[in-house]
Amino acid sequence: MPIYEYEPCSGDCRICKKGFTLNRPLSAPPLEKCPLCRAPVRKLISTFSTPTFLKPLSTAQAKNAGFKIYKKVGQGEYERQ
Repeated sequence: MPIYEYEPCSGDCRICKKGFTLNRPLSAPPLEKCPLCRAPVRKLISTFSTPTFLKPLSTAQAKNAGFKIYKKVGQGEYERQ
């Protein structure tokens, strides 16, 4: 689910004056007003979230996940394991 960042267009709301973030599905209609104070807001361009892994996958885990494993045997030559 994407993370959206919003900032108020104008107004003096103490709640949303610094902006806020929301997790919203792609199918949700665009947010035009702050859910708390009903002031108009605009969506900011922001970064996206990526999954983080604690450790790299082992060769066995990669094979179990359906990946093909290749080993470099020479200059530009690979052999399937």
